[in-house]
Amino acid sequence: MKREGQARLALDLVLIALGVAIYSFGFVYFNMANHLAEGGISGVTLITHALFNINPAYMSLILNVPLFWLGRRIFGNKALGLTIYGTLLLSFFVWLWQKIPLQIDVSHDMLIAALLAGVFAGFGSGLVFRHGGTTGGGDIIGRVIEEKTSRPLGQNLFIFDSIVLLCSLSYIGIRQMVYTLIASFVYSQIMPLILRGGYAAKGMFIITDFPVAVAQAISENLERGATFINSEGAYTQTPKRMVYVIVNPREVAEVKHLLTEIDPHAFISIVDVDEIIGEGFTWDVKRVNKRNKLFTSNKKN
Repeated sequence: MKREGQARLALDLVLIALGVAIYSFGFVYFNMANHLAEGGISGVTLITHALFNINPAYMSLILNVPLFWLGRRIFGNKALGLTIYGTLLLSFFVWLWQKIPLQIDVSHDMLIAALLAGVFAGFGSGLVFRHGGTTGGGDIIGRVIEEKTSRPLGQNLFIFDSIVLLCSLSYIGIRQMVYTLIASFVYSQIMPLILRGGYAAKGMFIITDFPVAVAQAISENLERGATFINSEGAYTQTPKRMVYVIVNPREVAEVKHLLTEIDPHAFISIVDVDEIIGEGFTWDVKRVNKRNKLFTSNKKN
């Protein structure tokens, strides 16, 4: 188990480094090169670079070191270690990409520049976050404010990023800001997708008078298992069995079609599911049974 933990940590460190390299590539060749702003500490480094010609690689370290001290009580040792690791890598790769003379000129089409900036930032950040890392900065500030004021982390990050973007108007015009917002939108779509492993799913809560028939139809037509949850109507105080099932987004319409045939008056609540671990999603029964047989055979030998 200890060896497995070390192997997992080593893999996390490698993939965090890869994610930071991808993020910083887009930061240098699309944000810096085309005067596209950004939120967070990275956005602050772009402001100081434009106004005072300070290399973002150095400014990132200057700004983040005090934040490590602030965040030492909030983060655990491992989380703080990975944050420091990610921040040091960010400064290194931002410095490195500036030294490599790649010719990527998309200044003639700012829309392409904005799209690429968002894709690289989203893909790189998603990879970093998925493996437990961060690049410091805004995350630490947001969590410190959350601890002091009880304001939600997401709200703190939004306020901080908004302030940085407004300050960015000191060196970019409205046109660049519009393209910056496009890049931010692309980032907001790509990053969660990578964080979830490129997989999306929907959870369906179905309140019906025919739970057994609904579960059986889902099993026969979609080959999905369902779970019965005992529930009670608050107004009618009538006990019912609710059906819960997780499906692919493309299967939602099929479940709805089945319900119109079985119980047109069924109540359905559909929610996004960030991650699923289990049969039919992350592993297949036949594959696991085959692996278990091999494992049992090896133990006997």
